[in-house]
Amino acid sequence: MQLTGYMNKALQLARQAAAAGEVPVGALIVKDGEIIVCAYNLTEARQSSLAHAEMLVIESAQSILQSRFLTDCTLFVTMEPCPMCAGAIVLARVGRVVYGCPDSRFGACGSAFNVPAYQNALFKPEVIGGICEAECAALLQEFFRMRRAETL
Repeated sequence: MQLTGYMNKALQLARQAAAAGEVPVGALIVKDGEIIVCAYNLTEARQSSLAHAEMLVIESAQSILQSRFLTDCTLFVTMEPCPMCAGAIVLARVGRVVYGCPDSRFGACGSAFNVPAYQNALFKPEVIGGICEAECAALLQEFFRMRRAETL
């Protein structure tokens, strides 16, 4: 499967998140061409600021693979990771991060911050952005447009 194929799967997860009232971000981890784990944001359901899709897939993949390092894995996520998630990516040594749309306010893989490129980091993952960018951005924009309309 190509990068867009995996990102389309992450987009399906993001749509599930939106349907559940969660911010529509989906993520998955791939190793050797196989999807190891998938998740979407659960911050509302769990009432936890830590339940971002990236955090959920990293923790699950570490458990499944019985390793705290995910060097041979690729994390796909529909939106550029925030500082918390980017820090977890570096600490878990995820080999590659592929994201959909950038986040100019909180993106920590090059947009607002660049955690993976921190000069003193012991591990620097490869980062690829902009895969299915328009679709990922449109999903987020529509979700927040609807949410704003509900509060008026």
